[in-house]
Amino acid sequence: MTRGRITIAVLIIALATFLPRGATAATLEATTVAAWNEYVAAAEARISRELATSRGSLRTDLTSASTSIDVPGGLIVHGRGSVFVPGVTLETLLHRLQHPPQQGPHQEDVLALRVLSRSPDHLNLYIRMTRTKVVTVTYDTEHSVDYRRSTPQRASSRSVSTRIVELDDAGTPREVARPEGRDRGFLWRLNSYWRYEQVPGGVVIEMESLTLSRSIPLGLGVVVSPIIDRIARESMSRTLQTLRVTHAQAPGVRAEARQ
Repeated sequence: MTRGRITIAVLIIALATFLPRGATAATLEATTVAAWNEYVAAAEARISRELATSRGSLRTDLTSASTSIDVPGGLIVHGRGSVFVPGVTLETLLHRLQHPPQQGPHQEDVLALRVLSRSPDHLNLYIRMTRTKVVTVTYDTEHSVDYRRSTPQRASSRSVSTRIVELDDAGTPREVARPEGRDRGFLWRLNSYWRYEQVPGGVVIEMESLTLSRSIPLGLGVVVSPIIDRIARESMSRTLQTLRVTHAQAPGVRAEARQ
């Protein structure tokens, strides 16, 4: 076998050991939650400082990067990326984002979306999402999303998961939810932080995502961590690309007025 095939084989064995449906459930421990909260607090403090400063324009090309951080009983994956959406105004983009199409179309990993409640610059969302890599996992999730307009040219938003439930046999009569925090540990927490900036010709969107999952089995980090980071980068790139395709206006087409 080539080195690449050996790596894939080891990954599949590792995943088959602790990820498939029949695997022993992982439990989200208090120490893991505390480590997550500490990391989130530090990240949000840094983001708040950056938002308070007068920075130059965000990157206008499609970029993505990811890194994983071991914490007691878990793994935090921190990703960051940006994309330029041509032909749209910040006002129009924010209006669309705050009024998501509940009937679709959605990006490929979103199976259903509902607005549970709405207030000025705030949404509570339900999202049924699926993640596929070796195994397919489906979740029912809820998110608290806040929007903030800092200047006529800049805005930001913060999305925090308030409920993540892994489903077995999703979409079938046998569908059942696993106890929250006592599942296979693929996804326990999901936060995302967004920045939007009006620039000549469109809007730049920058995204930071933080996810918490179970820890990697002992001895497999060297093999699995780079692949987890790659999967995270690919997922972020798909999300940003979907935003560009969904909201970009063709050259010469005026962005529609706010409804």
